[in-house]
Amino acid sequence: MTHPSFPSLRSRRAILLAWAFAAPLAQAQAPSAQPDPARHQPAVDRIVAEISPQRIEGYIRKLVSFQTRHTMSDTTSDTTGIGAARRWIKSELERCGAGTRLQVAFDSHVAPVSARISRPTEIVNVVATLPGRQAASKDRMYVVSGHYDTRVNDVMDTTTFQPGANDDASGTAAVMEMACVMARHDFDATLVFMTVAAEEQGLLGAGHFAEQAKQKHLDIAGMFTNDIIGSSRSETGHVDDTQVRLFAEGIPAAREMSEANRTLVRTGGENDSLSRQLARHVKEQGERYVPGFKVSVIQRADRYLRGGDHMPFLERGYAALRFTEPAEDFDHQHQVVRKEGGKQIGDLPEFVDFAYVAKVARVNAASLATLALGPSAPKEVRMLTAKLENDSTMRWAPNPEPDVAGYRIVWRDTTAAQWQGAQWVGNVTEATVKLSKDNVFFGVQAVDKDGNVSVASYPLPQR
Repeated sequence: MTHPSFPSLRSRRAILLAWAFAAPLAQAQAPSAQPDPARHQPAVDRIVAEISPQRIEGYIRKLVSFQTRHTMSDTTSDTTGIGAARRWIKSELERCGAGTRLQVAFDSHVAPVSARISRPTEIVNVVATLPGRQAASKDRMYVVSGHYDTRVNDVMDTTTFQPGANDDASGTAAVMEMACVMARHDFDATLVFMTVAAEEQGLLGAGHFAEQAKQKHLDIAGMFTNDIIGSSRSETGHVDDTQVRLFAEGIPAAREMSEANRTLVRTGGENDSLSRQLARHVKEQGERYVPGFKVSVIQRADRYLRGGDHMPFLERGYAALRFTEPAEDFDHQHQVVRKEGGKQIGDLPEFVDFAYVAKVARVNAASLATLALGPSAPKEVRMLTAKLENDSTMRWAPNPEPDVAGYRIVWRDTTAAQWQGAQWVGNVTEATVKLSKDNVFFGVQAVDKDGNVSVASYPLPQR
C-alpha cells in the first residue's frame, strides 16, 4: 500500500497558522480593531532605563557594612546586626519614596522556638506598597521580594561576619531599586516591594506575609522572589551575563490534588499552571524590554536541596516564581569568610557583578510594570466540548477593567513551552478558531486599549 507524502512539520505549522488567522469568527459582528500588543510602552521603557547598577552597588555595600544580618543578631545597635539593617532599609525606602504614593511599613511577628530559632524572635519584613490607581484593578496585587537576612556554615551562628553580598543583598538591592524607580510612576494594579527576614531560618518572614494574605483573601496575582541574583561567574570561572534562571512550578506535589489541578492533568495541561502562565509572561516581556538578555524558564519549583521565599506563596495557591543567577558558586554562599589554599571563600561584594544584578532587576521591573499596567487574566475560561468537531470554541467571563479593548486566543504545540500563535477576536466573550483542541494548547488573554496583554488563562473543558 502506498502512502501520500506529508508536508514537513514547519510547513504544516505554517498552514495551520495561516488557516487560523484567516478563519471567520463565531460571532456575527466583525472583530474590533486590535491594539498593538508588540508596541513598547513608553513608561516601561523609562522604568527599565532608570534602573541603576551604581545605586544597586551602593545598597549592597551598605547591607554588607552591618557585619551580620542574621535573624537572631543584634537589634539595638545602629551600625551592626539585623535591627540596624532593617531600620536603614525602611529609612532608605521612605527617603526615595518621599513625594510619591509609596507606603513603607514594618510587617512583624514573633517566631517561637524551633529547629532554627533558639529563642522567641521578632521577624520583621520591610514592605513598600504602591497602591494601584484604577478602581477595578487596585485590589489586584503583584509582590516582589528579596531577603535581607544572612547566614554562614552554622545556621545558628549570630555573630560571625556574614556579608551576604550575593545571598541575598543582591535580591534586596534589586527590590529597593525597583521600589525607588517605580514609585514615580502610576499603575492600574498595586505593587508590593518587600524585603523579608528569616529566609535562612525557614522562610519565616515570607511565610508570615503569605499566610496573612491568604487569611485576608488578598488578590495576589503574581509573586517574584529574587534570591542569589548577583554573580555572572560560575565556579569554573566562566562568565555568563546574558541570562537568568526563572523557576516555575507546574502541578504542586500536594497530598490532595485540587479539582482544577486534576483537570489540568486530565487534559494534559501540566505546563499550564498559574505559575507557568506567569512565567510565560515574564519571559516574553522581560526579553522584549531587556534585549539580548534571556529569561531561562526552569520547569520546577526550585533547585535540589534548596528553597526560597516564593514557596510559602505556592503552598497557598498563589502564582510565584524565583529568579536566580545561571550558575552558582557555592564557595560564595553560606560560608565563613576565609582563605583556603590561596582562594578567597565567602559571600563578599568583590564577587558580585553589579551590572548583572541591574539586568535582572530590569527584567523584574518590566514584568511587574506590564502586569500592573495591564488587565487581569480572564476568568471562567472554558473550552466547549459538547460535540465532536475539529474547530475549538472558547467562552469566558468579561473582564472588569474599563479600558479592556478585547481578547485574543493564543496557542502552542503540545511540546512547546511558549505561545506560538495568536488570534485577535475582539471584545467578545466567545470565539471559535479553526484549530483542533486535540492538537494544541490554548489560552485566552485580555488586551487593553494601550496594547497591554494579560497573563493567559487555560480553558477548562465544559460540556
